[in-house]
Amino acid sequence: MSSVAITKETYLYWYELMLHLRRFEEKTGQLYGQQKIRGFCHLYIGQEAIIAGTMSATEKGDSLITTYRDHAHAIAKGMPSKVAMAELYGKITGCSKGKGGSMHFFDKENDFYGGHGIVGGQIPLGAGVAFAEKYLGTNRVNLCYMGDGAVRQGALNETFNMAMNWQLPVIFIVENNGYAMGTSVARTANTLDIYKLGLGYEMPSMPVDGMDPVAVHNAIDEAVQRARRGEGPTFLEIRTYRYKGHSMSDPQKYRTKEEVEEYKAKDPIEVVKAKIVAEGWADEAWFDEVAAKIKADIEEAVKFAEESPFPDPSELYKDVYAQEDYDFIKE
Repeated sequence: MSSVAITKETYLYWYELMLHLRRFEEKTGQLYGQQKIRGFCHLYIGQEAIIAGTMSATEKGDSLITTYRDHAHAIAKGMPSKVAMAELYGKITGCSKGKGGSMHFFDKENDFYGGHGIVGGQIPLGAGVAFAEKYLGTNRVNLCYMGDGAVRQGALNETFNMAMNWQLPVIFIVENNGYAMGTSVARTANTLDIYKLGLGYEMPSMPVDGMDPVAVHNAIDEAVQRARRGEGPTFLEIRTYRYKGHSMSDPQKYRTKEEVEEYKAKDPIEVVKAKIVAEGWADEAWFDEVAAKIKADIEEAVKFAEESPFPDPSELYKDVYAQEDYDFIKE
C-alpha cells in the first residue's frame, strides 16, 4: 500500500491535472499547425497518467528532469500555462526567455530542470542533482525521466553504476511509449523488458502500467520512500502510449490506426472520470466547471503569448555565462 493515501481528492486532482495537460497539448498542436509555434514540438497526449501519478506521490521540493517532451512535466510542477505558451511562441516572457522553445523548458523556482534536447543527456544530470541533495543533507528526491530510445546511450550505464555506488536519491523513469521516434523497442534491442537493465546493477527495478495513475502513484511512492531512507535509486519502466506522433512532423507510418485506437480505449482521463462518477465524488456540473476553468486558462495563455514581445537581439549575449561581465563576450 502507498504511504501517500489515494483518496477522493487524489482522483479529482488527477482528473483536473490530466485534462489541463491534454487541452494544453491539443492547443499547442493546433497552434503549431497555424505556424504560431515553430521548430520541433513533441506532444505528451496519452501519457498524462505518468505525471499525474508522480505528482500525487511526491513533495514540492522534489525535482524533475526530463527529455524534450517536457511541457506536461513543467506545468505539473507549477509553471503557469501562460509562461509555458510564451516559451513555445519564442517570446521573452517565456520560462527560458524565448530562447529554448518547446524542447528546453526550465523552471528553477519549481525544481524543474529541463527539457533536454540531447537524447539521454539528462540521465547523468539527474544523478548530479540527486548527488547535490545528498551532499547538502536534504531529504529531497530527483525524478529523472527518459524515453525508451535513451536507454541505448552509454551514459545510462555509467550513471547507473555511480548512482548505485553512491546510493543517490534518484528515480530513473523510462516513459516507454513503444517507439523511439519511429522505431519499436523490438527492432533495437534483444531485451524487450527495459526494466531488467537495472538488475545488472542490483538496482530495484520494475515495470509499471503507465495508463493507470494508481499504479504509477504506488510505484513512485515506493521508490521515493526508499530514496528518502537513504537506500538509493530505483529504475521504473513505465509502459505508456502516445496518441500523436513522435513530433509534429511524424507521419506515423510505423503503426496501425487500430493499435492507436486500442490504447485510446483505456485513456487514463476517461478511466479516472469513470471512477469519480461511479463513486459519486462529483457531478456533471463539477466536470463542466473544471473544463471551463481549463479552457479559460489556456485562452489566457494564448493571449499572453500573442501579446508578449520577442526577445531583443541583445539577449543573444545574455545567459551564456553565469558571470555577466565575462571578459570574452564580444559584441
